[in-house]
Amino acid sequence: MTLTKICGLNDPAGLDAAVAGGADMIGLVFFPPSPRAIPPAQAAALAARLPAEGSPLRVGLFVDPDDATLAATLEAVPLDILQLHGEETPERCAAIRARFGRPVMKALGIATEADLALLDAYAPAVDRFLLDAKPPPGATIPGGNAAVFDWSLLTHRPIPRPWLLAGGLTPDNVAGAIRATAAPGVDVSSGVEKARGVKDPARIAAFLHAAQGA
Repeated sequence: MTLTKICGLNDPAGLDAAVAGGADMIGLVFFPPSPRAIPPAQAAALAARLPAEGSPLRVGLFVDPDDATLAATLEAVPLDILQLHGEETPERCAAIRARFGRPVMKALGIATEADLALLDAYAPAVDRFLLDAKPPPGATIPGGNAAVFDWSLLTHRPIPRPWLLAGGLTPDNVAGAIRATAAPGVDVSSGVEKARGVKDPARIAAFLHAAQGA
């Protein structure tokens, strides 16, 4: 079954919908420019709502974080995976993974075949990839922009680590995206919102149902 991640959760209703729908991962954003960003204390309160058994993995999204930011966040929130969504180099990814003892998921913006060439350089330094659309011109955040990239770029393209597809996914198109790319996992943020940064529990449930049934 396709793995599912609901990213940018910032309130109890959205978190509860993700858990009830069987999400495999929940994403907590620690990048202040994002409308989905929350402070570590609020993230800790949300994480405390997760069930003791069968809980989704807790993914923290960071953009070019320094070690102090990572350390302070991890002290407050028991994250399972560190998602790096900035310009982190393979060397920086490897250093973060070694220092903090957490799996690293590196997000890569995809627009052309040339962007996929980065996969081999990063593969030794990370545990997973998130393949997202490159942000449109003028965007202030690197993801969650409701942009879709050309999924045909992934046709017959081996990905050297487990990976999730992101970028413009919605309850209406996620099943087709899975069939088109054979993605082993999918990630959604803006596609399950009723307003920018405000999750819609009904759309979360619909997305998870569609993805799990694809």
